[in-house]
Amino acid sequence: MFGYIAINKAEMKFKDYDMYHSYYCGLCKCLKERHGIRGQVTLSFDMTFLIVLLTGLYEPETRTESVNCIAHPLEKHTARTNEFTEYAASVNLILSYFKCKDDWEDARSRKGYLAARLLTPEMKKILTQYPAKVFAVSSNLKRLSALERQNEQDIDRMAGLFGNIMAELFVCRQDEWESSLRRIGFFLGKFIYLMDAYEDVAEDIQSGNYNPFKEAYKSDPDFSENCRRLLTMMMAECSREFEKLPILLHTDILRNILYSGVWSRYTHVTEFRKHSVNEKDRP
Repeated sequence: MFGYIAINKAEMKFKDYDMYHSYYCGLCKCLKERHGIRGQVTLSFDMTFLIVLLTGLYEPETRTESVNCIAHPLEKHTARTNEFTEYAASVNLILSYFKCKDDWEDARSRKGYLAARLLTPEMKKILTQYPAKVFAVSSNLKRLSALERQNEQDIDRMAGLFGNIMAELFVCRQDEWESSLRRIGFFLGKFIYLMDAYEDVAEDIQSGNYNPFKEAYKSDPDFSENCRRLLTMMMAECSREFEKLPILLHTDILRNILYSGVWSRYTHVTEFRKHSVNEKDRP
């Protein structure tokens, strides 16, 4: 469930893109320094949003450096890091570890098994620092897996469990902003779960894997539009809570993601299905 919290680059100013990318480079740098290459390979853009959100809210002291990286060894990039970069690096590793573990347990993916084994030593370190976060992810994913085996069809219930995970991970301090951050994480988590199910439904029907949208995809001629309404409800709640926060720093970047970037995958998947011959003959 990675890759959904993205920017809409076409709608972003160059200076905002450079700023956003500098936090991404900072996350990459932090993952390597704290967890080595095995941590660095888990890098995704999703947690960059969390860094920018928490940085915009709390405005911590942020370090700016020019760095080289494996992807671009011949040119330097600006990397910004602060206390939330370190937190997001841990969150990134937690989610990556459990995704690999889930891939092994659900699909017997050898790649997932090996990746989880490689990340286990780093997870033990994170467990001592963030036991509540690890427990929240583990317990909710176990509940999700159990309900999937029971073929649970309550979509809101299933999405809510992943929402619980993101709600816990978006909270890094117990203060006056905890409730809003928790609600942002909760509704964003529900959006991610639903978007993942929407994207994978055709493949899951073919493979026999669980997907709460299977029946609707087969029988509802307005499936895509109805899913969009459901996803819009999740992002409306998420964005409403975001607008309550007293954030002045990086607001253009954050709004680009919340109001535009998160819809990139939906648009891509929907357009692909419209032009696909297989879409005309649903299973």
